[in-house]
Amino acid sequence: MLHLQIITPEKTVFDDEVSQVSLPTTTGQITILPHHIGLVTSIQPGAIVYLKHQKETHLASGFGFAQVGEDNVKVLVDLAAPEEELEEKEIEAAKRAAEEALKQKHIMSEEEYAIAAANLEKALAQLKIKRRHRRV
Repeated sequence: MLHLQIITPEKTVFDDEVSQVSLPTTTGQITILPHHIGLVTSIQPGAIVYLKHQKETHLASGFGFAQVGEDNVKVLVDLAAPEEELEEKEIEAAKRAAEEALKQKHIMSEEEYAIAAANLEKALAQLKIKRRHRRV
């Protein structure tokens, strides 16, 4: 078993034993199993997926870092939201606001542009989690 902690600036989202966890890193999705080699990696918007008692749970993730030990994983991110907490209308509004902001690139500072781009990435990750079971 792995001890998984998922922490945001607001709260500890998850703190328990799991059999595996998958993380969205800058080099792609990685899966951590017990006795994994130690590493530190950056996390990007996507899905954190953990397996506990044969049940898979998906969380929408923002930006952050993960520290992996032999039998533990600590994830520090600015967003970690389970599917049931995601409000699609709010996410769509945030996505539209970020897209509109990005259209104003010529009058934005680099920092403002980076924030808008990050907000768009997080909104897209949340929408993917929220819509993952929806049929077309």
